[in-house]
Amino acid sequence: MTKRLLQGIGVSEGLAIGPAFVVRSGLPEVPHRVVPRSQVEKEVRRLKAAIRDVKRGIVALKARAEDRAGVDEARIFDAQVLMLEDNDFLGAIVDLIRENHLTAEKAFEFKAFEIRDLWSTSGNTRLKDRVADLNGITIRVVRHLMHLGAEEVSAGLAHPSIIVAKEVGPGLAVELDRARVLGLVSEEGTRTSHAAILAHSMGMPAVMGLAGAIERIRTGATVILDGREGTVLVDPTPAEIAAARERQQRRTVVAGELEQAVGLPAVTTDGVRIALRGNVDLPDELELARRHGAEGVGLLRTEFLITGHSALPTENEQAVYFKRVAKAFPGHPVVIRSYDLGGDKFPAAFRGAPEPNPFLGWRAIRVCLDQPDMFRAQIRAVLRAAAADGEGAKLQLMLPLVTRVDEVERTREMMLEEGRRLEQAGIAAAPAVPLGVMVETPAAAVMADRLAEISDFLSVGTNDLTQYTLVVDRGNARLAGRFIPHDPSVLRLLHQIAAAARAAGKPASVCGEMASDPLSAFLLVGFGYETLSVAPPSLPLIRWIVRQFSRTDATAAAQAALAARGDVEVLAVLRAALSRTVDPSILDFRH
Repeated sequence: MTKRLLQGIGVSEGLAIGPAFVVRSGLPEVPHRVVPRSQVEKEVRRLKAAIRDVKRGIVALKARAEDRAGVDEARIFDAQVLMLEDNDFLGAIVDLIRENHLTAEKAFEFKAFEIRDLWSTSGNTRLKDRVADLNGITIRVVRHLMHLGAEEVSAGLAHPSIIVAKEVGPGLAVELDRARVLGLVSEEGTRTSHAAILAHSMGMPAVMGLAGAIERIRTGATVILDGREGTVLVDPTPAEIAAARERQQRRTVVAGELEQAVGLPAVTTDGVRIALRGNVDLPDELELARRHGAEGVGLLRTEFLITGHSALPTENEQAVYFKRVAKAFPGHPVVIRSYDLGGDKFPAAFRGAPEPNPFLGWRAIRVCLDQPDMFRAQIRAVLRAAAADGEGAKLQLMLPLVTRVDEVERTREMMLEEGRRLEQAGIAAAPAVPLGVMVETPAAAVMADRLAEISDFLSVGTNDLTQYTLVVDRGNARLAGRFIPHDPSVLRLLHQIAAAARAAGKPASVCGEMASDPLSAFLLVGFGYETLSVAPPSLPLIRWIVRQFSRTDATAAAQAALAARGDVEVLAVLRAALSRTVDPSILDFRH
């Protein structure tokens, strides 16, 4: 990698070419000033008035986000509103004013910095992502109290530009004028940060987690931002600009060709049928999955029902949503993943105690089993929605982060108990639904044979399986080069899981990011997986790819890949085999 080519995390697809505009502003310097005792209550009133005004502004931002990104994405701003309604947070600021006679702006800054430092050093990537929300409201409140007004980044652009910043919060992402802003580069942030989600929804190319971007990119310098690869090329040559434009044009042409395959079945050249399902995070993705020919939903995440809300969703709210998804895919499976709570993914009314390493702590199925009232409500919602199977899809329940056999057994007992209770109460519900395991830990992979015996299906989450196997945080830009799904250790586990499911006569699928990659899909079919669940935009690509090769060739390539010594050799083996029937340029294509 040349010194001009900078590597970050690609969080929003697309390629942008243009001048950089470096944003160095942020929180203004707040003077340390004390006020006379007689002015203390006036400062408290100023604080409360500023909070009220900033909340009003955030609500307006949310409305703007609904227009630009979608209703569900706009819910991101609920998290900022909740921060401004947190009585403990605001109470602590008021105490600082009253006890130390600080100005409202200094007290707010002091408390916000204290929380920011706590979150930043927590070791929890998701919690670190929320630092941008905290910084965003801090800047707004402090500037309001100091009568500085709101920042207008877009107004300072003389030409359409690529914004380079230390941190891009969700507020800034929505406020940017799309006609003036070609793309975003941020030193902070990951794929799951709120700004990343909004940028993706608005179709704005973005790279985050690019350390040193502000010092390495100067205002006015021409840059090429590739949101797919996560790269930023500074001061490109005319030849490099021409190559980038040709690459973007090729992506557009290929995307059009792939769309033509939407109505065709995913069948290998030797007649093996591969079921392609969609991964759905938010309700707005249902239509895209359906339009791209998804044969059901292989991973329906339920955390959006909680994130940014002050209370858990009711049983009825969940049942209504699950029925809606089922009706969108009549006759096809919809796999509902139970709450993958953990870290900061808790509603305000249900907080977990701080943990030094939340990814290895109290989360997912552990939380659900320890909070049976919450879990049983979700199970009942699934059973009630499943009663309408004749009108929609075949609902299934999948458990995340399973590491023990008894976690599956206890869940099945709960399901059967709730089915009987619903029947006794005269409520329409299925007595049970198929119960599966999301294999995403080395423990579950090693125990795949036992888990396959007691569950109805297995589904591999390759993102976490890779992360836990290689001990690499997939959200850490510094370790991006070490997050290698094609490492031989990961391949051995994938092969072992497929073999265990086959021996038990149970279906096995893959619902992680590997399923959305052409070379990986080729490998997975070779291992024996006959169901792949992918991001909705990638469905046409994977369908087209499957139709180009034989299961026999895929099996031979997969066996050769298992014998490889490292990921480079694995990819070379797969590429050489698949290139016999597929244009090599398409193998690197992403939607």
